[in-house]
Amino acid sequence: MVITLREHATARSIPLDAVTGRALAVSGVLANATPDPERPGNWLLRAGSRVGAIRVPAPAPRSPDTRAGDALILRIVPKTPVRRLFFLLGFSLDPARAWRQPRDGTVDVGAHEGVVPALAYAVERQIDRALCQGVLQGYQRVEESALVVRGRIREAEQIRRHFGRTPPIEIAYDAYTPDIPENRILRAACEALLRLPDVPGDVRRRLGHQRVRLADAAPLVRGRNLPGWTPSRLNVRYQPALTLAEAVLRGTSPEHLTGALPLDGFLFDMNALFEDFVTGALREAVREHGLTGRLQDPHHLDTACKVRMRPDLVVHGPDGRTPVAVVDAKYKTEKAGSYPSADLYQMLAYCTVLGLGEGHLVYAAGQHGERAHEVRGSGRPGDCGGVRLYQHVVDLDRDPSELLDKFRHLAARLAADHNQQ
Repeated sequence: MVITLREHATARSIPLDAVTGRALAVSGVLANATPDPERPGNWLLRAGSRVGAIRVPAPAPRSPDTRAGDALILRIVPKTPVRRLFFLLGFSLDPARAWRQPRDGTVDVGAHEGVVPALAYAVERQIDRALCQGVLQGYQRVEESALVVRGRIREAEQIRRHFGRTPPIEIAYDAYTPDIPENRILRAACEALLRLPDVPGDVRRRLGHQRVRLADAAPLVRGRNLPGWTPSRLNVRYQPALTLAEAVLRGTSPEHLTGALPLDGFLFDMNALFEDFVTGALREAVREHGLTGRLQDPHHLDTACKVRMRPDLVVHGPDGRTPVAVVDAKYKTEKAGSYPSADLYQMLAYCTVLGLGEGHLVYAAGQHGERAHEVRGSGRPGDCGGVRLYQHVVDLDRDPSELLDKFRHLAARLAADHNQQ
């Protein structure tokens, strides 16, 4: 059974068994999953900001004579075109490079229009480019029992395990091997993608081929932290593939038990993706004007430092200490023709704590252009105005160059306001 939902669309009534419905309800994959009060046996499913695809296995039959049902594949389609979504992803993974060369920051998705097919294609192409000159090798520390001496004898282990008898001999040495963190990560990404639903057959075959090429790298244990690697001139050809592979493996796949059923799939959180794009683009844009942007800069609302605040981006002057502007990214649409008031209250709190005369909210969608609100009673005696709260709208359907130009204009405006102070 295949169910297709659209990001932030109205709820759909879908016939589901109780076990599958409860698994979706507690998984956090959907914004809402509840039994339909008007249709017994149906569940109301509404997607939130997570897009992608997951597989929910059919519940086990209640008796040996009962046949197990089919697995459920749930697809969540983004509002944003898939190519634009992967531009946001590429920019978020490497903002500095994508800012200088937007084409290099765009992730190649071929002709695929679905999130998972495009992701699988992009990762396989990057891995193929990384391996075009052969599988990278490096020195790894090896400790083992052997019949001959190689490297250094581990005397303490020799005595503890064998009471001084030989052979075998406990030895340690550096081996030149393809079993290095870089290859383990790429192999794990191939294996993770091969478990996903909706991967096209030709892409699945190429992923299997890449996994064979990386067979000498040890498999990673699912659920454990990824091995660390250090960028260097030796692995520079691997770095784009590693960055994308880590995005696949780190916390974006709901590979956990939800009650009785395990969910396996891949989901993008559009909230996090949009926030990373906005803050990364603005940080690079203000840098061209000698300003510094700090992500998630910690502050406190009260003098007792009990209420913590973390604006998405605080722009500081050339000295790196004086706040110039505060920016918050909101991946949401307008409600009833106006922006949610809570966002304005939050931005006013940021401006108050930072001592700023204006704050900026950046939204991913909206029916109107920029708006400005002057807060009543916020001006000091003699001032011509109080705190101003600006609301900007970023149209993700536009070309990457147009998107980045919007942030260049905003950065130039922030710099000009700072120079006039």
